[in-house]
Amino acid sequence: MDYEAILKDIKPTEDEKNHIDEVSSSIMNFLQDMCGSNDIDAQVNLVGSVAKNTALKGKSDIDIFIAFPLDTDKKDLKDYGLKLAHACCDEFDGIPEHHFASHPYVTTHIKGCEVDIVPCYAIEDGSQLKSAVDRTILHTRYVKEKLNEGQDDEILLLKRFMAMTGTYGSEFKVGGFAGYLCELLIIHYGNFENTLKAAINWKFGEIIDLEEYGTSGQFNDPLIVIDPTDENRNVGAALRLDKMAEFIQSARNYISSDNKEDYFYPLKRNLNKDDILNEFKSRNSDLIALRFDIPDMPLDTLHPQLKKTCEALERKLNDEEFNVFKADYWSDEIINGVILLEMASSKLNDITVNVGPKVFINNACENFVKKYGRQNCYVQGDFLVHSQKREFNNAVDLISHIFTKENIGLIKVGKNLKKNLINTYEFIDVEDIDLEFLDDFLNPGQYIVR
Repeated sequence: MDYEAILKDIKPTEDEKNHIDEVSSSIMNFLQDMCGSNDIDAQVNLVGSVAKNTALKGKSDIDIFIAFPLDTDKKDLKDYGLKLAHACCDEFDGIPEHHFASHPYVTTHIKGCEVDIVPCYAIEDGSQLKSAVDRTILHTRYVKEKLNEGQDDEILLLKRFMAMTGTYGSEFKVGGFAGYLCELLIIHYGNFENTLKAAINWKFGEIIDLEEYGTSGQFNDPLIVIDPTDENRNVGAALRLDKMAEFIQSARNYISSDNKEDYFYPLKRNLNKDDILNEFKSRNSDLIALRFDIPDMPLDTLHPQLKKTCEALERKLNDEEFNVFKADYWSDEIINGVILLEMASSKLNDITVNVGPKVFINNACENFVKKYGRQNCYVQGDFLVHSQKREFNNAVDLISHIFTKENIGLIKVGKNLKKNLINTYEFIDVEDIDLEFLDDFLNPGQYIVR
């Protein structure tokens, strides 16, 4: 396949590159001058995909790391890093937003570009690591040294393919492949097509060890890619099993597809509201949707807590003999959180079986009979049981019971969501939910095939 037309669409234009180069150079020069004029011993570095020429069009975020000597006190590193970042924001009319990795860093927008300014330690290898971000300069250096001519384009093809099949991005919301992981795959396999051909034969625990460190045995992850700059780190640790599986199947589908070009462009979706609602009706399932306010919190904290809450509610309903066919969550990441439950059964009979001890355990059986009455107990298999009135025969009533101050502890919800769930939850109609989310809920496999 001729990839030139696709690369023309996904590579940054010369104007975009020139603008990024101009903005990043201006910021770096200012920061380095600030270090000099304030007698701060630090070196300013451009890192990330921009520095490696592996950024997709429109994704050219600027990552600038200020590297301090290893003997710098951590408090000084934090204070100097924030001081320099704030001075940069003042100089270029950017508004600083504080984030936290191993220590605080600043995100801002300067001349239309998103810029991260991150303090770190100037390490030469993984053994000197003092904070998780310290490796980033080494990653940039390694990739630039190892990439052969034209492999930057192969990385762009792989990133774009993954982005369009829903498997790109290591943030929790996605759980997919990080940019650095994509770069290492191309270095290892040579090009985009070879990577896909290799992926279709991956097994759980697939190992890639570019520098032959031989340390893969300490990991038990779906994909093990030993960090060439740190033998004790798996670059694939954040990759979820389902996203690895989706990439493998996407690769199979692509290789056998007559519509290969379509895999590099957004999915053509039918988002007709009536059609989507009619498809839900045709499934003859009971739908329960609840909405609640979300607190102001980092997205990589929000999404794990939403997922935890959704899964805990699903487990509780199943434990109480309601049958959840499928559950998922959605958020606009500003105000609203939504949990959607597709129920195979949301209403039950009034009677349930309370299972007691096995009949061979004499004392336990005597206590069970004493508690429930001899006339009410009978044998089911080799267990002593008795029938009792079910506390809740309607899933909606059980959910309403759970989301109260007194009973929220019945499930393990995200700790920052607890107050909002109690005070703001409400049941809503499915038609009031985001259409893209509903379409994804109905058609979970649509991204990996064209």
